[in-house]
Amino acid sequence: MLPGSAMSGHCILIPAAGRSSRMQGRDKLLEVVDGQPLLRRQAMLALATRYPVLVTLAADRPARANVVSGLEGLTQMVVPDAAEGISASIRAGATWAAAQGAQGLMILLADLPELTLDNLKKLLQASEKEPKSVFRATDATGKPGHPVILPARLFQRLSGLHGDEGAKPVLASEKVTRIALPGRRATTDLDTPEDWAAWRERREKPSP
Repeated sequence: MLPGSAMSGHCILIPAAGRSSRMQGRDKLLEVVDGQPLLRRQAMLALATRYPVLVTLAADRPARANVVSGLEGLTQMVVPDAAEGISASIRAGATWAAAQGAQGLMILLADLPELTLDNLKKLLQASEKEPKSVFRATDATGKPGHPVILPARLFQRLSGLHGDEGAKPVLASEKVTRIALPGRRATTDLDTPEDWAAWRERREKPSP
């Protein structure tokens, strides 16, 4: 917990050890959103909650480490088995959160460019009230997305995950409380250059 935190008990994991394999040589986490690289934007968003934040990284992506360097309260961790998939980051995050004595771990994907601080706070405040429950953001239509908050009672299971399915095996056996966020904030992940171009075009269009 950071000094002066208005809330207590949670940690935030930003998995950033993926390959951006569909970006044709570009790195989606370095795409500029709101005037800064997306990964730095997400890290600053997470830090604004005043919770401890962990960014997991792959050793062969030094540019990602560079864009989040110098952020107070942020922990960087190179995941040696990053090639396995997102489970490697979740294992690291669960172990880290347990060591912090956290009551919950928010998994905040690095590639959701429409999320706001209010969106994160909405989930965190719900989790504070029901610390043993699982919470998952949805878009306005109810489609499941991210962030997800998992309570401390699941940390041991998270630390045993393998493969590239993330926390799906754990979520499948749990009652999940869904929290709707506006529009597609919880589900807009951009994986290809075409996705990014279309998203920017939509964003730059003036409202009717």
